[in-house]
Amino acid sequence: MQHDAHSHHDHDTHTGHEGHTGHAGPTTGHESHHEQHGRHHQRHGGGHHAPGKVSWSMAAKATLHCLTGCAIGEVLGMVIGTALGWGNTQTMILAIVLAFFFGYALTLRGILAAGVDFKTAFKVALAADTLSIAVMEIIDNGIIALWPGAMDAHLSEPFFWIVLAIALAAAFVITTPVNKWMIGRGKGHAVVHQYHH
Repeated sequence: MQHDAHSHHDHDTHTGHEGHTGHAGPTTGHESHHEQHGRHHQRHGGGHHAPGKVSWSMAAKATLHCLTGCAIGEVLGMVIGTALGWGNTQTMILAIVLAFFFGYALTLRGILAAGVDFKTAFKVALAADTLSIAVMEIIDNGIIALWPGAMDAHLSEPFFWIVLAIALAAAFVITTPVNKWMIGRGKGHAVVHQYHH
């Protein structure tokens, strides 16, 4: 008698548990359990499917694209600022402006090559690169500004180039996930890709 009561209790508990995990109310039976599982799978799979379309290599390429423009602009800005005898602040502002300019320019070149008019291409470049370049510049210049002696190092000193390389590498590592997230949401360089094919 006790055995029967025990097995009956287990069965009730199990059925109640099924209903609870599915969050589907007082439904019972194999069909509802299957539907619950399907719904859970769809919700779970849906969360992974969209970002799954964006590979890390795609995000890295987009980031490297921005990084190339940023690096050209920054180095050129520092060379010009140094040649003109400007102070650190003026030189850094020029470097940042040129970093944005060259970052956008590289993207523009690719879009214009696809036969898109300049106005549309410029809007696409702004949408694709603004956040990416901004994050990159904050990280890059932040490291250079905070690194002891880096702001006062001359372009002829290896120390300056070592710090710059570390700053750009850090900017690349931190900006890549940002680009991956943006591309996954159909923004950033996802906007550019449609003009390449």
